[in-house]
Amino acid sequence: MVTIQQSSTKQDILEYLLKHPQTTAFDLAEALDISPQAIRRHLKDLEAEQLISFSLSVQGGMGRPQHIYQLTHQGRDRLSKEVADSYGQFAVSLLDTLAETVGRDQVSSILRKQWERKAQEYRERLGNASLSQRVATLVELRKAEGFMAESHPVESSESSQGEGFILMEHNCAISNVAESFPSVCGHELEMFAAVLPDCTVERTHWIINGEHRCGYLVQERKNRA
Repeated sequence: MVTIQQSSTKQDILEYLLKHPQTTAFDLAEALDISPQAIRRHLKDLEAEQLISFSLSVQGGMGRPQHIYQLTHQGRDRLSKEVADSYGQFAVSLLDTLAETVGRDQVSSILRKQWERKAQEYRERLGNASLSQRVATLVELRKAEGFMAESHPVESSESSQGEGFILMEHNCAISNVAESFPSVCGHELEMFAAVLPDCTVERTHWIINGEHRCGYLVQERKNRA
């Protein structure tokens, strides 16, 4: 029982650091409701496994320097592999075979068709609810597919724009495919735009560009007189 609990806590720490790249032991203890002493033991183990690293932050005044923790590449890979699973490798192998058979352009067209079907499926699931409800449902659908997704409301910066949200995905459940066929990322942006036709959708973050997450700004278009 203790081993299971420790494993679960370490997983929680890794997932928290994925969403909050610069975090102290105190922040982790507070967020996970665990004593700072226990958190530090887990952090020491994770550091020994080279899944996390830390830097020192010197605070003003007489306070001691704080350890600021973040995931290493190995830590991010660990989380991605747990989500991707072996079917990701099979998908890449299948797409490679298709590319050899019919060409990469044809494979890109096939992937576009797949995203169009997925967009239609999402739209049927989202229905005609308010934007906030549709975004919340979309987040849950993405979570069910292996994405660590979440959304946050944002204030509109233009009078022509209505309600807005930032949609974040802290991992890529299809990272293996995206690395070999990066066009799928462009199709994903098109898919979100098709799922929310009354909104503008812009990419704000991109894992392929070395960022910690993929992000999209979704803003409702106000009806014009």
